[in-house]
Amino acid sequence: MEKQAPDLRVDGLTVRYGPDLILKDVSFTVFKSEIFAILGGSGSGKSTIMRHAIGLERPENGRIWIKGYEITGADETAFFATLKNIGVLFQGSALIGSMTVGENVALPITEFTGLPRDAVTAMVRVKLGLVGLDCYENHLPSEISGGMKKRAGLARALALNPGILFLDEPSAGLDPVTASEIDELILRINKRLGTTIIIVTHDLGSIFTVAGRAIMIDKSTLGIIAEGSPDDLKEKSTNPVVKGFFMRKAIATS
Repeated sequence: MEKQAPDLRVDGLTVRYGPDLILKDVSFTVFKSEIFAILGGSGSGKSTIMRHAIGLERPENGRIWIKGYEITGADETAFFATLKNIGVLFQGSALIGSMTVGENVALPITEFTGLPRDAVTAMVRVKLGLVGLDCYENHLPSEISGGMKKRAGLARALALNPGILFLDEPSAGLDPVTASEIDELILRINKRLGTTIIIVTHDLGSIFTVAGRAIMIDKSTLGIIAEGSPDDLKEKSTNPVVKGFFMRKAIATS
């Protein structure tokens, strides 16, 4: 039997902004239904990896595959067809303030499908129910809390039933209780839908709660300095940068 391709494969990713080299020869794979974390300190390049993986930017060098289809160098038609396999929750949720929560979730469905209005409305209600926002369809983003905005952003990211979900700092700016609720929601989506989830984060609580495997990026080396389960990275790594990153949790809980 032919081995199934990874949901995401990054090979030799090299990124330069002007004269500045940001990432050099970064390679990793993410498999179906994994919850995979990209870790690193501020300015390490973890969000840069995500922007390239979802096609917002093109690398100086390297190749990226989404569910077996290469997006680097693909023509426009193939590129956008492949990107329908992904959903994205940006750090600020990126909801359109003049549109209701329901209209925000409906936007990608209306844009990319030919479904009639009744079907779109039904899909919106299903997605909002999945994230616990059943009764907030007609609220504006300004009328809901930060945690609800994250949930609404997740509902919109799930609108087209993507196989891969990218989450950029999903717990950023949230209190510990709300952040924990978002973690539980991520786990529920992964278990219920089998969605592959890739999280860019520096939140140690979330890392240990949701991630099965992780890579750590370091700006001094311009690449990956550790890969494995969060527990292994914390307990077994001898790299001082990795140890320092995970030591924050020990200090916080001591």
